[in-house]
Formats: sequence, structure tokens, C-alpha cells
Amino acid sequence: MAKLTQLGARSILTDRQIASPRTILEAFANPCPNRDYEIEFVFPEFTSVCPVTGQPDFATITLRYIPDRLCVEMKSLKLYFLSFRNKGIFYEAVTNQILDDLVHTLRPRRMSVIGQFAVRGGTAGTVTVNYNKRK
Repeated sequence: MAKLTQLGARSILTDRQIASPRTILEAFANPCPNRDYEIEFVFPEFTSVCPVTGQPDFATITLRYIPDRLCVEMKSLKLYFLSFRNKGIFYEAVTNQILDDLVHTLRPRRMSVIGQFAVRGGTAGTVTVNYNKRK
């Protein structure tokens, strides 16, 4: 089993982790690597900051993926999402960064990240990004 450092530990993010959120993500061996199955995580308390106005952006982030050899450890994923709390970043950029960081860490068979951003200025926005591993 991989050494998981976040699970069971106190949850304080370092400046390095906040600057490079990908370093927070941890993974463990897929217990059923010969089977396609879908894992879904819903994080309804995601926040980041509009890089122009400085106002908070609230979203529900849904992660769906079919693992290959690795699965994401849930507490590290939660801490990863929390690292964006004070980061100035547009909806499109943060949703794509989440996908890129998770694909880099897990190398899944398939993955989608859906960012459903709350109403601000009279408009709600949803950004969906997808990844499919090439055979």
C-alpha cells in the first residue's frame, strides 16, 4: 500500500501546497484494476476568487472517473480543492487545472470534471472538461 500522508493527519496546508496544489494529491492502488468501474466525488463547497473583482466564486465540483492503476485518496482530494479558496482564477481555468492535475496524478482510463458555479451577476455557469486515455 502506498504511504498516505494526509489520511488521519492534521489538515494544514503549507504555502508550497497552496502554490502548487497538485502536490497535495495522493493515490493508492486500484483494488480492481481489471474492471471498468466509475468513481464519483461531489464537492459542494468549492470556492475560488474572481481574478478581476476579487469576489468569491462558489461552485459544486463533480469528479467522475474510471481508474486504471490508481485511485485518488479522498482526504487529499478535499484538501486539494480547499487550496483554491483564495486563488484568483477564472471558472474555465480552475476546472481545466483540476482535470490536468488529477490526470497527471492518476492516469485514469477516463475522467470528467464538472464545475457548476453559483449565480453571480444574474448568471450561473457550468464548465465540463473530459479526458479519455488513448489506447
